[in-house]
Amino acid sequence: MTLDYVFPVDEYLLLGKIAKAHGLHGELKIFLYSGQPENIAEYDELLLVDRNGVISVPLAILKSRVQGKAVIIQLASIANRTQAEKVEDYGVLLARKNLAAIGDNEYYWHQYQDKLVVDLEGNIVGRVDHLFSNSAQDILVIKAGKEEILIPVTKDILVGEADGTLIVDPPPGLIEINSNSDN
Repeated sequence: MTLDYVFPVDEYLLLGKIAKAHGLHGELKIFLYSGQPENIAEYDELLLVDRNGVISVPLAILKSRVQGKAVIIQLASIANRTQAEKVEDYGVLLARKNLAAIGDNEYYWHQYQDKLVVDLEGNIVGRVDHLFSNSAQDILVIKAGKEEILIPVTKDILVGEADGTLIVDPPPGLIEINSNSDN
């Protein structure tokens, strides 16, 4: 997802992308990668980035509402459908400095991105490629060579973190059952 847009990843997070213009007054339908569109209400402003890496100035969120798995937002300076159509397929960024504080036992998905994953014995499982939510819990998608392994993020399975490495204690067979290997 991040590879679709060019931007300084140390300064910004890619929240999602603009799916299409919505209505006549400049509203935008945005697909958020987190699967939690209600979270957009936590932010005051967003930035847009095109596929060439051109980043907008911060745009205030004037209003937002959830629509299924997407969110409809009105951003400052996008006042009509023509302007909204010009930013279709743009990425939606949030400045990292504007992230809300999180509590104990909470995390942002980007904090697990690209982390090495090992089991309790120190065996390498793979590296976190991305996460998604299945409504019950978040799922780590781990790349191990050509394999993709799915591991639920629960306190019983994701048991720790040390030196930038995630430590998992999966039940017997979980890794084999959730890998896409034909073996």
